[in-house]
Amino acid sequence: MTEVLSQPFTLKFTTCQRPVRHTPDFLALTRGTALLIDVRPADLIKPDDALKFAAAQRAARAAGWHYAVVAGWRPQPWVALEMLSARRRAMSDPLGLLPELLELTAEQPRRLGELVAATSWPTLARAYLLHLLWSRRLTLDLALPLGDESWIYLPRRG
Repeated sequence: MTEVLSQPFTLKFTTCQRPVRHTPDFLALTRGTALLIDVRPADLIKPDDALKFAAAQRAARAAGWHYAVVAGWRPQPWVALEMLSARRRAMSDPLGLLPELLELTAEQPRRLGELVAATSWPTLARAYLLHLLWSRRLTLDLALPLGDESWIYLPRRG
């Protein structure tokens, strides 16, 4: 990404019924191309917006750019954040799960189910692992739903 422009221009066009104006939200410039972006929560998109988005997409295509409407996050991150936030409060570790979990993930990234099964207290390790994810001692890829198949990593430092 070389530059991001907020509300870079206003499109003016005429439909069968009336003249219309639309200002896209962002233009992200990259090496060799650009991405025109409109941002609107999905539940607020009206039929008139769909017309404006179609015009913005057509203008972007004519300029050789890409176009996207951002209408919200995928559902997986929301579900995962809700689940992790339940473990946001400080937790004691009388069974020593922290060193076990950190050591197991330091060797290599592991799937969540495999990781907790490799500990001495799998049921308790699952709850503690969620706390470690929330507190950023461990990390995961939110592109997939949070579950036993999720990859768990040590976070990058620096």
